[in-house]
Amino acid sequence: MDPFFREADSVATVNARMAEDVDPRLATVLTSLVTHLHAFAKEVQLTQDEWGTAIDFLTRTGQLCSAERQEFILLSDILGFSMLVDAINHRRPPGATENTVLGPFHVAGAPIRKMGENICLDGLGEPCRFHGSVLDVDGRAIPGACVDVWSDNAEGYYDVQQPDIQPKWNNRGRFFTGEDGRYDFIGIRPTPYPIPDDGPVGALLRRLGRHPYRPAHMHFIVSAPGYQPVVTHTFVNGDEYLDSDAVFGVKESLIAHYHEATGDDIRWRSAFDFVMVPMQETD
Repeated sequence: MDPFFREADSVATVNARMAEDVDPRLATVLTSLVTHLHAFAKEVQLTQDEWGTAIDFLTRTGQLCSAERQEFILLSDILGFSMLVDAINHRRPPGATENTVLGPFHVAGAPIRKMGENICLDGLGEPCRFHGSVLDVDGRAIPGACVDVWSDNAEGYYDVQQPDIQPKWNNRGRFFTGEDGRYDFIGIRPTPYPIPDDGPVGALLRRLGRHPYRPAHMHFIVSAPGYQPVVTHTFVNGDEYLDSDAVFGVKESLIAHYHEATGDDIRWRSAFDFVMVPMQETD
């Protein structure tokens, strides 16, 4: 192999520098990355000014990252890359509940609540009863499943975004199913909200003519011994952003129906069953 760099042989020259005793998985990933990255630059005939702009964009993206904000994850989200990686790693048989992105606002250790309890602590928003079953792929109830839930408040903010305004653990809770596999709790009908768009990722969205909004959704992590955990949302049917979610998180099977209740002080009801796959089962 010619050791000197030439445009036509750029991929082979760079990849040839890798030592033979490199971790095999690292070698596979980096070899492919170099191959596709060089092909991209050649395909679009990338200019020096464009590459300089990209370096500046990535620098500003990194400078905005902190313990409270991860702008690189946001960039991955709006490019659909987070959803792609999630899909590759959570292939499930037909009928099983699909995954979607975790999002940045999950907090471990939410209070364990009794079935039927209200997780809305600030009293704002339109009350909604969420209920359904946790089942295996054969339709059998799964007892002892943990249903970990969280959502934004009526103004589109999570409690961790407003620690001085919202009560701690507002719109959060964990529920454990009984022998019947049922879950039941009261929250609020969630509202759409924008992802943080005051940084380089937001600027990129505007340059692309895209909005920053996510459709209204309730977050769930459903876990049970012996089963693959399900990290997902249920989305409000009819939401104006279902077809244009800024992070591509919507899947048709996750759109839940919200029905107006009659003769009840709880205005809305949303039923959704979660179907789990055994831990050892793969696609």
